[in-house]
Amino acid sequence: MKLILLFAALLMAAGVQAQEIESIDFHLYTDSLKKGRYNYINLDGKLSNGRYLPLSQKEVLFKSNTGKWDGNSLIVDSAYDKDSVVVTATLREKPSLSKQIIIYIKKTADEGKLYTEQELFDNRKRKN
Repeated sequence: MKLILLFAALLMAAGVQAQEIESIDFHLYTDSLKKGRYNYINLDGKLSNGRYLPLSQKEVLFKSNTGKWDGNSLIVDSAYDKDSVVVTATLREKPSLSKQIIIYIKKTADEGKLYTEQELFDNRKRKN
């Protein structure tokens, strides 16, 4: 019985590995980039079975008209004076599969304070 389960698991794993990426799509977590911060660029690959797979710099070559890349994160210099950034993602295994997007730069200043975990905990404690 254990041998059958092991064989079934191996077949399932081989089936997942055999899926090919048919298309790639940006699924951004925000509508704009912030200067001087890490902006995570989420890219998913649609597999031949219809499922989506998150992609990283291991599978994708990221390029942009400005900024530095750290993995999937783009850091735009605070001195950048344009209103948008052009980002291109190209699948490393299949360079013909590429996607480009224009992402705008946030224009208004960040308002409010970003609280630490301890400050949030203390504020909640005071309210109760």
